[in-house]
Amino acid sequence: MTIFQYDKTFEGLLTAVFDAYFRRSFPDMLVAEEEPLPLFYDEVIPIYTDAAKCDRVWKGLQKKVSATALSVITVTWLSELPGIDILLFRYIRKAIDAPKTIELNFGDPIVLEVAKIWKKVSNERLRVMQFFRFQKAADGTFFSALEPLYNVLPLVIPHLKDRFADQHWLIYDLKREYGYYYDLKEVTEVRFEEKQAHLLSGLLSEDLMDENEKLFQQLWKEYFKSIAIKERLNPKLHRQHMPARFWKYMTEKQ
Repeated sequence: MTIFQYDKTFEGLLTAVFDAYFRRSFPDMLVAEEEPLPLFYDEVIPIYTDAAKCDRVWKGLQKKVSATALSVITVTWLSELPGIDILLFRYIRKAIDAPKTIELNFGDPIVLEVAKIWKKVSNERLRVMQFFRFQKAADGTFFSALEPLYNVLPLVIPHLKDRFADQHWLIYDLKREYGYYYDLKEVTEVRFEEKQAHLLSGLLSEDLMDENEKLFQQLWKEYFKSIAIKERLNPKLHRQHMPARFWKYMTEKQ
């Protein structure tokens, strides 16, 4: 068994692909640098992330698959599922070695599995775009927090930047402890060394809210109640279309 040990970044994965072809030795496992090794193996090969190698692999992929397939690879990576790296490694290797594009060959179990995971991540992106709620802070910044199943925050930034271009906003992933801040010009990734209460709960306390935020929240709750038709309530269907895991961050569900 051959093991590649790398930094668990996407750039590191592409570097691993480059080194595998260079060495003519392909891994059975990909593990993190600090991850414990299995009991039995033949060799462990350290992989050091290299931007030039990463770029060469990506350019090679551009010649073998479409822009859509490249997007599938990057979106699937954001699933963070166990074993996603070795799955994508094998997908990339298959794409490079195949005489023609593999992206629609769903008879291949690797291609099919990648497509399934891509769909799950894409669906989570849509849910986040539907169910996040902003709260206005006293300094004028609009704050929203959530805990998506997959690491989809990078995928919703284009939508937020287009939809809320005239507002300062911060969207924060409580699970992964990072977010993105928009200052009306650029979107910047942010991380916080000290976690204030709203970075743990996902909700602004009243002392941090804009003076009218509480009123607007109450108006939104009243509107939400007023448009509901009691005779047509279907809790099961409601949960199906609006997963309960989003409710604690949604104003109308408080």
